[in-house]
Amino acid sequence: MNSAAVNMELVFDTTALRSRVRDVLSKEFSHDFLFPDGDCEPGDRTSSVLLLLGEFAPRKGAVPEAGIILNKRSQQVRQPGDLCCPGGGVEKFDHFLARLLSLGGSTLSKWPCWNRLKTACPRDAAFLSLLYAAGLREGFEEMGINPFGLTFLGPLPTHCLIMYRQDIHPIVAWMSGQKRFRLSREVERIVRFPLRALLDPGNYACYRVNVPPHLQWRLKGESADFPAFVHTVDGRAELLWGATFRIVTTFLEMIFDFEVPDLGQLPLICGRLDENYINGGANDKRLRFCVPPALENSNE
Repeated sequence: MNSAAVNMELVFDTTALRSRVRDVLSKEFSHDFLFPDGDCEPGDRTSSVLLLLGEFAPRKGAVPEAGIILNKRSQQVRQPGDLCCPGGGVEKFDHFLARLLSLGGSTLSKWPCWNRLKTACPRDAAFLSLLYAAGLREGFEEMGINPFGLTFLGPLPTHCLIMYRQDIHPIVAWMSGQKRFRLSREVERIVRFPLRALLDPGNYACYRVNVPPHLQWRLKGESADFPAFVHTVDGRAELLWGATFRIVTTFLEMIFDFEVPDLGQLPLICGRLDENYINGGANDKRLRFCVPPALENSNE
């Protein structure tokens, strides 16, 4: 089912959207969301990220609508130029925050599954509160997010980042009221994508990543193809791919029954991955891509 069958009223009715997200994630939540089998391996690093939803006008003078809020990574960190959710690894201070979040009256305690989870699976409840605490702290450090302006809507399934041996635990939260952000050195700028654009199959592409010979072991070849989302924001073509793409499209599948078009049917765009992209640095050697004119014009 694609955008023609999606209930687009949710994009403009943020109250109904928040209710649906909370209900779906509560109903679908299971132990496997937090402790999955498959590609995740024992000893992988644990990271928590916030998939932020909010209401904003996609352009000046437009009617506000729902969308997602992402970071664009700066040249000072690994994977420069990529779009990502705010977040990072769990730290000692997060255990203190997690205990506070477990108390009655917090936004986490108001999640429909919370009381049942604390009673039936206290280990899962403690881990979930720790993940949310880490996400809130990282969001404050990276973007200056006001934690009291967020509403916890529920977790998404864990994603395993094989290249970096990292387990990513996404948590969906609604941001209310915040207009200004305080960006750290890790963040170049904030990028917002309307849900309406993400639900348009015409905004997706096949992203072919090429690598030099000494890095081909990472992709098991000289190139690899990935599904990607391309959208023009403030006159710039922004590309979403990789782990954050999988997190976002998992959300779209669960909430809107949206399916990304088959990779073989998508227009091809190309990029190149180098050592600086993997390890980070101050040089402007981000993963670059070229957008075909037809695709770029389709979402302006």
